[in-house]
Amino acid sequence: MRVIFMGTPEFSVPALRAVAAAHEVVCVYTQPPRAAGRGQKARLSPVHAAAEELGLEVRHPVSLKDAGAQEAFAALGADVAVVVAYGLILPVPVLEAPRFGCLNIHASILPRWRGAAPIHRAIMAGDEETGVAIMQMEAGLDTGPVLAEARTAIGRDEVTGDLLDRLAGMGAALIRDVLERLPLPAVPQPEVGVTYAAKIDKAEARIDWRRPAEQVDRLVRGLSPFPGAWCEIEGERVKLLRTRLAAGSGAPGAVLGGFRIACGSGAVEVLEAQRAGKRPMAAEELLRGWTLPAQLG
Repeated sequence: MRVIFMGTPEFSVPALRAVAAAHEVVCVYTQPPRAAGRGQKARLSPVHAAAEELGLEVRHPVSLKDAGAQEAFAALGADVAVVVAYGLILPVPVLEAPRFGCLNIHASILPRWRGAAPIHRAIMAGDEETGVAIMQMEAGLDTGPVLAEARTAIGRDEVTGDLLDRLAGMGAALIRDVLERLPLPAVPQPEVGVTYAAKIDKAEARIDWRRPAEQVDRLVRGLSPFPGAWCEIEGERVKLLRTRLAAGSGAPGAVLGGFRIACGSGAVEVLEAQRAGKRPMAAEELLRGWTLPAQLG
């Protein structure tokens, strides 16, 4: 089939490669290059870089709201558009232009965790299961009917970065299967069980040691590797990237030995952390030349 692919981050790349291996990708839409690094040089999105490697045409409009952009999209004569974390709202004329419409790979089992941060929110909420859904896009936010889904358990020690990689692979395999079987019946989402995965706010990232250990652990794992849950250690902001529940109790924030920290109830053991300006390190490596204070902020 003639496919338009629309995506931006690394999460979208496996799907692009899977679709391009089986179908004719007539154009790739992605976010414009962004200034990054010390020199603020324009950096291509991961999807843009992968598309160029595959020899595909790339477009990166700032918006799809104007008639010219919509006409250019429709002129591609696509059978279907595959959308994976693209980053722009698609107007109705764009949604309706391809023969089979626009199909979105969403990283949750809908209607749970519609919205921007479904993987983070699933871990932070303590969900035991998640997955990917292929949804027929419509004007509402992740409200469209579902063509297919695949489920997976969330590992007890899994962080968002781990789960993101697994779901990216699952989504790539699922969309390739769906494209081979179009047209497929689309099942409306249930009206019960709707939750919204709001974009992560930086204010959420500071660890409150007064919380129960289970909540602290889920916060750390849900925000790892980005933006990273953090605490203050002698005035220095330190990101905690991996933790697990541990035995022990004490005043919230008390260091119980090694990198084991008391919470409002229970304790967590820090397995990996990152000091300001440093690379992520395993806890044992981090503590070789660093003595923790008795209390963390």
